Amino acid sequence: MDYKKHIEIAINYIEENLQNNINIADCAKTCGYSVYHFLRIFKEVTGLTPADYIRKRRLSEIARQMTDKNEYISEIAFRYGFNSKENFIRAFKAEHNILPTEYKSAENSLKLYDKFTFQMKSFFINPKIVEINPFCLTVYKSDENHIPKFWNKYNARGLSLKLSGGIVTKDYGVSIWDSDNADVCLPNYAANTNVGRPELGYYIGIKSEYAKGNTDNTIQLNISGGLYAIFSTPLTNHDDFVNNIHKTWDYINYIWLPESNYRRTGNYEFECYIEKSRMFSEDIYIPIIEKEDFK
Repeated sequence: MDYKKHIEIAINYIEENLQNNINIADCAKTCGYSVYHFLRIFKEVTGLTPADYIRKRRLSEIARQMTDKNEYISEIAFRYGFNSKENFIRAFKAEHNILPTEYKSAENSLKLYDKFTFQMKSFFINPKIVEINPFCLTVYKSDENHIPKFWNKYNARGLSLKLSGGIVTKDYGVSIWDSDNADVCLPNYAANTNVGRPELGYYIGIKSEYAKGNTDNTIQLNISGGLYAIFSTPLTNHDDFVNNIHKTWDYINYIWLPESNYRRTGNYEFECYIEKSRMFSEDIYIPIIEKEDFK
């Protein structure tokens, strides 16, 4: 029996006991490892420590059940081992950067963690290759080092409607490396001070033509026109939406781009959808150029 089978046994044990007390020594015992060896192998296989995995899985299951309006948040949290409301609120905010009550009110999409599995499902998206016209966005610059947390804050606090003056419109998440040198009017406090060190800039907002509301602390991004590959993430439900987005980005970066006849141009890449639509799919735009054009 190889290490994958051993870790799979431990994961099944954890999943069966998410609502019970889980001792790391007992997890190690299920697969015949010492605690030291178990901790090392588990992290190597899953990318998480056992404690982190347990915490993320419990928080994910709680978030899935929080949409039930007939049960108190504290009751659900207690069922999954949080012995006080304060401890749960602290853990939830650290994971998602919003309060549990903000999430329950907005029911925005969260990055949830499913049970770890070694079975990789096939994933394929055929992009559309199109020419788009340039346009301008009014956006907030991310103050988070984890993009899903920035989206959580943006969605849960209704920042889209504040920008638009109450009109439901498409939201854009825009990324670029070395934003210090990009076509963006950054205020002094937002400038990249790590000269020579690539930094990912990330922004969320709406098209400037719809920004009729409160635009305090926003900046303007000019998205250049040109050739883009557009990937539409598979239609899914509320719980799996963010995971589908991550899978699509992985597919773009590690499968489609290396195998295609195109390369990134280095310009803004963006993703867009309407959160209020409750249609859990988004479009990802990658600016491209044919590979021979780089020669």
